[in-house]
Amino acid sequence: MDMRYTISVCWIFYILFSSSLSAQTFQLKTENYPPFNLGNRDGEIIGISSEIVKVLFERADVKYEMELLPWQRAYRLALEEADHAVFSTTQTTQRQPLFKWVGPIVDNNWVFLKRANSNIILKELDDAKKYRVGGYRGDAVALYLESKGFRIDYVPKDYHNSRKLDRGRIDLWATGQLLGPYYARENGVENLEEALIFNKTVMSIAFNINTDDAIISKLNAELELMKSQGDLDRIKDKYR
Repeated sequence: MDMRYTISVCWIFYILFSSSLSAQTFQLKTENYPPFNLGNRDGEIIGISSEIVKVLFERADVKYEMELLPWQRAYRLALEEADHAVFSTTQTTQRQPLFKWVGPIVDNNWVFLKRANSNIILKELDDAKKYRVGGYRGDAVALYLESKGFRIDYVPKDYHNSRKLDRGRIDLWATGQLLGPYYARENGVENLEEALIFNKTVMSIAFNINTDDAIISKLNAELELMKSQGDLDRIKDKYR
């Protein structure tokens, strides 16, 4: 077979394959989880993670649509539906085999918050087991604590916990290091402080398990380039 013919055929297949990837539109689902993902008054989805994801997909030339949903619904869609993904998703041992991953995109430490006038002193995780701990259903933070033997006082949305803690209905609030103070400020609660950082985690984009590996590789490569060029740090600095 003529070598030029072989090369031409391979090139055509490459072009067709690349075109099919670029024509694919991913449904990106996220929750209201400030300052990482949130909606503004103009109906735009903003936040540290949201901006990183938008820039990533645009630079990688991958089409997407982004929607803000309740966490459990967003997570289920990515788990069950092709061409779907959910962020900002903590990579836990339990979740790791359920998805294909692009990331990490951001760090997210987990903390216990307490009232500033509280005499609670925590030196390690188990010290908190004797207190009433607030969390929200389906959240990786609460699931992690449950796996460690904690009983969680649940609410449907995490922002309710700032008022519960302020009013003494819980003793500790298990939340994200940036998320908790954000919700507290939104609710006018000012007398909270960190009692303990109990886990250091990262958050990524979780894609449906049937997503083409070529897309995952392409996005991860572009993300590494963004990190090396300082793009992620510049986006994070806007929200400090």
